[in-house]
Amino acid sequence: MPARRLPPLRALEAFMRTVRLGSARAAAEEIGLSPSALSRRISNLEEFVGKKLFTRARQSMQLTDEGQAFYEAVNPHMEALARAVESQSDNIALLRLRLGVLPMFGSQRLFPRLGELRKRHPLLHIDIDTAPHLEDRVGDTLDAAIILSRGPASGLHAVRLDHNLVHAICSKETARSIPEITPEVMAKQTFLIHNELPESFVAWKKANALDTMDPAAIDHYDSGALMLEAAAQGLGIAIMHDDHLRRANDNRLINLPGAPVESPYSYWFVCKPVALESRPVRIFHDWLVRAGL
Repeated sequence: MPARRLPPLRALEAFMRTVRLGSARAAAEEIGLSPSALSRRISNLEEFVGKKLFTRARQSMQLTDEGQAFYEAVNPHMEALARAVESQSDNIALLRLRLGVLPMFGSQRLFPRLGELRKRHPLLHIDIDTAPHLEDRVGDTLDAAIILSRGPASGLHAVRLDHNLVHAICSKETARSIPEITPEVMAKQTFLIHNELPESFVAWKKANALDTMDPAAIDHYDSGALMLEAAAQGLGIAIMHDDHLRRANDNRLINLPGAPVESPYSYWFVCKPVALESRPVRIFHDWLVRAGL
């Protein structure tokens, strides 16, 4: 039986990098080629597969529908090949990822699933950083981060991980003392607000016709976990995401009734576009998207 003809691997590398980086110029710089040389490699691949993978206009290269389908078909096999080589090599060092994570996301969503990633990629090890200003440190002290934001800064590769509703979360005893959500009743309450998420409280008040309501007190926190515990202890009403309440699974807590409020904030995975060519970042990125955390 004749051997199958393999695609030109250097051309395949040029194609994959161009798609991942979103720029032919950036891909050429990464590989150490001129833009024209990179274009020739991709042309060789197009000739091999008999399909137009990119449209070209001046300095721009845009993925065609056939190019997108080709990438989606080939990418899993490239990852499988890399894993196979890793598993059979004694010379490949540990893969190290410096990941910034908010503590609440880490404890509720990431760590319950990290065992799956370790089984799939035993060489991948992750340094976890929960210090402040995660987004600002991406590309410097961090390879990537999972942030809670109204929208990441431009220039970052960003994947939105969820959409949330804002809930007013309190102890069941506190809830029994609130007969209805009116300005008069809610003005007697203490609210627990995260330092970095002030717009959640603004959105909740507006949706419940409480725009002008001034509460008895606002206590500020920098930890979602401590906000939930404070609410459970009857210390106030925590303005937080519905997902946090659901995942906490704490029968001491309850959501106050009221209008559904879309959160101004979402969790995002962010990294520099060029970081997607780093195997640790790429492995984590692809797993995170597939796992649907």
